[in-house]
Parts: sequence; C-alpha cells; structure tokens
Amino acid sequence: MLESKLGLIGGGVMGEALLSRLMVAQIYQPQEIIVSEVQETRRDYLAATYGVQVTADNQAVARSTGAILLAIKPQIFTEVANLLAQTLTASGSKPLIISILAGVKLSQLESAFEQLPVIRAMPNTPATVGAGITALAMGSEAKDSDRQIARKLFESVGEVVEVPESLMDAVTGLSGSGPAYVAMIVEALADGGVKSGLPRDIAMQLALATIKGTVELLQTTKMHPAELKDRVTSPGGTTIAGVAQLEKGGLRSALIQAVQAATARSVELGK
Repeated sequence: MLESKLGLIGGGVMGEALLSRLMVAQIYQPQEIIVSEVQETRRDYLAATYGVQVTADNQAVARSTGAILLAIKPQIFTEVANLLAQTLTASGSKPLIISILAGVKLSQLESAFEQLPVIRAMPNTPATVGAGITALAMGSEAKDSDRQIARKLFESVGEVVEVPESLMDAVTGLSGSGPAYVAMIVEALADGGVKSGLPRDIAMQLALATIKGTVELLQTTKMHPAELKDRVTSPGGTTIAGVAQLEKGGLRSALIQAVQAATARSVELGK
C-alpha cells in the first residue's frame, strides 16, 4: 500500500461523511487516504465509491504521515489503541491522532498515544450532509499546525468551534444530541398542521421549510431570536396565541432541561 496522508479507522456513517466531503473539497486525493474497516462489503463499497485505499488491518493505517482519525465504537477503543500505539512506536511515526469517540477523554487518548499530538472532536449528524458543527478540544501536545489540520478536516462537513475539554459534555448535550430535539419539533409542527387539516406531505414540507428558513434568517441577519419572535407576533394576532400556548406547555423549559439531562448523561458515560 502507498503511504497515506490521512488514515481513517472506521468506515461507518460519520467516517464516510468526512470522507465524502473531503473528496468534494479536494482536501485530499483518493490515493492519499487509507480506510481501515472490518466489514468486507463496506470496504468494497468505500473503495469503489471514493477510490481510497482500504484494509482490514488497523496497523496498516500507521503508515499515515499526517493524521489518523479514530471513528470506531468507544467500547473497542482500548483494544484498537493499544495495537495502533505499538505499531506507531515501532515505526517511529508521530501522526496527529484525532478522536470522534464519545466519552473518550483527552487523558485517555494521551495515555494511549504517549508524546503524540491528540485532538478530541465532537461532530454531529448533520455533518453527513455537510451541515454539521464540530467542537474541538486540543491535547497538550497539539501544536497550531495540528489544529489547522483538524479544522480543515471538520470544516469540510460544516462549522468548527474550539472549546476547553471541560465543556465537551455540554457540547454533547446541545449540538450532539440537538438534532433529535429539532427532529421532534419538526414532527410536532407537521402533526399540528395535519390536525388543522393539512395533508401530511404539505404539512411536513411547510414545517421543514419554516425551520430551515428561520435558521437562515437568524444566521444571515445575526438577529436575536427574541427579536424575530417579537417581529412575528402582532398584538392580538395568531402568532401570540400560539406562543402563549407554547409557554403554557413549557417548551423553552423542556428544551433547557433536555440539554442539561443529556449533558449529565454524557458526564456519567465518561466516568
């Protein structure tokens, strides 16, 4: 196999999301990437679709000279990391290690990959369509050049923010789990439309377009959400009637508590 600039361990949904967007953005050429994946059918698919090198051997990824991205299940981290670290030590290679494993802390990464630069990342599922947001936490050995590599990788699938690792659980509770909350809101809006007489497909189209348009409006204008709400709610009108019902149902309080509950659960899983 050729020496690669990026090694990807795990060719699942998030791994493929990054892979596909990196190809579109031409950040790497196909021959510069190697993907380690245990499932043969998945390896064949990734090779045929993206033209990258594939292998079933994680240690082959140690040939990567730029960065190694861990996109595996957290439960097998120790096993995979031990073998990979042994290979890297034997070869003398010192690539950047980037982990998107939920609950695996920088201390665990730095313990497994001694004296190597490590970065912990938390992307979310909209990354699969290039509309995600990823939080990065830098390890003690990570240099500015490593930061730039990580940012370039994750900017290919959306926005990037940097936070202290102490805030990663809150990131998980908000943006990591957030797509589920938004999906429930979309579903509920569509259900409301159906209850009010709209056909299901039209109700869903209206709900999705309303969410998307509102987000784009807020991002473009930098308007505070409260200001937009006030602009839409005319005295004695339809919107304020709906807003009053949402307040009665505790929508805002429920969302705040959802983020807090998910954050607390993330803390528990990381222990």
